[in-house]
Amino acid sequence: MRHGFTTGSCAAAAAKAASYMLLTGKEKTTIQIITPKGILFEATIQNICRREDRVSCSVTKDGGDDPDITTGADVYATVSFCEEGIRLIGGEGVGKVTKPGLDQPVGEAAINRVPRQMILSEVEEVMAFCDYQGGLTVEISVPKGVELAEKTFNPRLGIVGGISILGTTGIVEPMSKQALLDTIRVELSQQKALGYPVVCVSPGNYGQAFMEEMFSYNLDKSVKCSNFIGETIDMVVELGFEKMLLTGHIGKLIKVAGGIMNTHSKEGDCRMELLACAALRSGGDAGVCRAILESVTTQEGVRLLKEAGILEKTMDDVMKKIMFYLNRRGAGNIEIECMMYENESGLLGKSEGALSLLEVCKKM
Repeated sequence: MRHGFTTGSCAAAAAKAASYMLLTGKEKTTIQIITPKGILFEATIQNICRREDRVSCSVTKDGGDDPDITTGADVYATVSFCEEGIRLIGGEGVGKVTKPGLDQPVGEAAINRVPRQMILSEVEEVMAFCDYQGGLTVEISVPKGVELAEKTFNPRLGIVGGISILGTTGIVEPMSKQALLDTIRVELSQQKALGYPVVCVSPGNYGQAFMEEMFSYNLDKSVKCSNFIGETIDMVVELGFEKMLLTGHIGKLIKVAGGIMNTHSKEGDCRMELLACAALRSGGDAGVCRAILESVTTQEGVRLLKEAGILEKTMDDVMKKIMFYLNRRGAGNIEIECMMYENESGLLGKSEGALSLLEVCKKM
């Protein structure tokens, strides 16, 4: 399947081309950047508008074979002179952060950390090449961004006025569900072929530093189930494992407390609602529950629970719900244990036999 390039890569390429044209006075119709993953991106530069004090141009987003709603959108960069440094701002169609707990602080354009670094790095390269000692303002815009944002979770997350400029690798990997499930099955089959009666499963490597520091366990050893927790349990049962340990971040596992076995946001996002319900059952008042519902991240929700003095009780409630639905999916055919954590607060909850099963997994 064909990979694509993120909005962050498009913004970085457009910014590099616009900077080059402004500082050299020469037109540029293609530009190359190296993505954080090390893959070369050769972008076609379009919609060029050159003036003496500013240049704007665009790169069309191509998501490859991934069903990405931003595919086909034009990502613009307008570069103009300023006194010093590089000033990066969001323009038309780029959202603004209005709630805490996201990648960028409140009031900033929703241009995430890695794309920001990419844009600044590419512009700095051009400035050095041209021996330019002054400053540049870089404005990123996506004319269709407001319309596209309505099809995302941005409004719910408190990002208003457009889309986010995203990407941690610069590359869009095609999301084929069957390909992912086949990969999970292969990894599980390998574990079974090695004679292991138990298997450790994790949605991904988020929280790897915590697990390594706290429990000396490398999450790379876990089978990665992505969002497919339910289907992974089905495969684990089918392959004949005796026990399964699921470890994961609360941002994913809280959904299991509502019986959601595919944790992808397009399948359902009721994280804060589930957390608020658990808080209510644990003695939280209306103010705490309302504050949780108005939060945009589980990290913020955990902080509110801690301040209210009901974090431990609420997490016990959440874990009971998680274990109910995990065991219901396993249908008595396998023993399942679970650990749930959050990077700042550490271990939030665990089932009765989770730690002993983790010790078994560490020796495998």
